[in-house]
Amino acid sequence: MDDVMERAPVIVGGVEIAESAIAAEVQNHPAPDAEAAWNAAAEALAIRQLLLAEADRLEIDPGERCDAEGRRLADDDARIDALLSQEVAVPVANEGEARRFYDQHRERFASEPLVEAEHILFSASPDDEFNYSLAVGDARMAIRELEKDPACFAELAKAKSACPSKEQGGNLGQIGKGQTVAEFERALFALSEGELCRNPVKSPFGVHVIRAGRRVEGRQLPFEMVEASIREYLEEASYRKAMAQYLSILGSQTSIEGVELPIADGPLVQ
Repeated sequence: MDDVMERAPVIVGGVEIAESAIAAEVQNHPAPDAEAAWNAAAEALAIRQLLLAEADRLEIDPGERCDAEGRRLADDDARIDALLSQEVAVPVANEGEARRFYDQHRERFASEPLVEAEHILFSASPDDEFNYSLAVGDARMAIRELEKDPACFAELAKAKSACPSKEQGGNLGQIGKGQTVAEFERALFALSEGELCRNPVKSPFGVHVIRAGRRVEGRQLPFEMVEASIREYLEEASYRKAMAQYLSILGSQTSIEGVELPIADGPLVQ
């Protein structure tokens, strides 16, 4: 039985894109499976051919063009670059637009809160039900000891924790959101300063006893500090939209076979 999948030829404006070219392009398109990678490569090369054909139609003369690092572009890349420079307007975001975006999305421009964390880890795999339940029991005993004598946390950590932080008495330093596993993070950030979590916290690493230390709340970053990055973001978003519209127009004017271009969803030019 032949396991090789038969694919329809990819033809853009009467020009067939060789399967060997698509196969070579696949490496530039990581995907969950081989078929998805092939389709992404075929889409990219189809759009490339679409742009090259338009550059020919407009008799684009690229001259010598370089990339952002100052390296000279290959002829086809230079032609595409010159075409897009001529046909797709590069937007410029002004201060007013940037400030409106800042005011509408202030939560994006605030630093994350930080919490100093202490923990004791009783290591066990969640797949090992018996040992995991023992770890939960050990954690409960440690919590009871700490409730009686909060000052013994460092001593308990050094004696019982399976985490390297035991050498620092279980101190992990300041933790920000996204820096640790979700189970640990939820428990830690729910605690007030100096509070011990009253229940063992289960995670893929085992079972934790957690105590929160000093908390540093996040602060709003001033507009002046983030204005440049907002302008860059807005300009990039506008350029992508303009590119998608331009490619949509070209695609509607050209016969394309063997691949369906999701042009309306955004540009695929690499």
